[in-house]
Amino acid sequence: MTAPVRVLICDDQILIRTGLATIIDAQPDLEVAGECGDGQAAVDLARKVRPDIVVMDIRMPVLDGIEATRLLAGAGVPHPVKVLVVTTFNLDAYVYEALRAGASGFLLKDAPPSQLLHGIRTVAAGAALLAPEVTRQLVGRYAARIRPAEDTGPDVPLTPRELEVLRLIAEGLSNHEIATALVISRETVKTFVSRILTKLQLRDRVQAVVYAYRRGLVS
Repeated sequence: MTAPVRVLICDDQILIRTGLATIIDAQPDLEVAGECGDGQAAVDLARKVRPDIVVMDIRMPVLDGIEATRLLAGAGVPHPVKVLVVTTFNLDAYVYEALRAGASGFLLKDAPPSQLLHGIRTVAAGAALLAPEVTRQLVGRYAARIRPAEDTGPDVPLTPRELEVLRLIAEGLSNHEIATALVISRETVKTFVSRILTKLQLRDRVQAVVYAYRRGLVS
């Protein structure tokens, strides 16, 4: 029998933490590994209990969710922990910072329980979670800030087709939607995505979106 996915919940509102814990613990394949109310506590507790995934709020006392994410999943972290950020829908200006800090995706706080559970399972399995409709609004709105002038470095050449797929990823299209748009199979799309991530040395689709905006491949 497969061990359940262990989830650490970090939110400064106890009612939200309790609600999330209740939903998660009701699932046979998930279990709550711990709860905390600020980013520093999340970092300390995650290092202690080693959860499979951290569900992280952004705006918290002591240490915000962005810096906590950077310490748990950022570049150079020896044993990174997967982080799923939760945020309010009003296009939180800090979400793109959380993605750059190493988060594997984000969800809206008012998402239904089924979406939350799907998000946890998706990220825990090693995939990125980037809701297309939120990507178009949120990442697009802050594209100018995602693309700082000092962001330099050699561009890894992609084939024209790979560039096309990368642009569609950055626009928030799913593999199925990309396959439909390019009239190719979903398996072919998966192959293209894998090649893109490998060539650009990116961890997942979330980083691919940020990369595309920072390089000006989409606007």
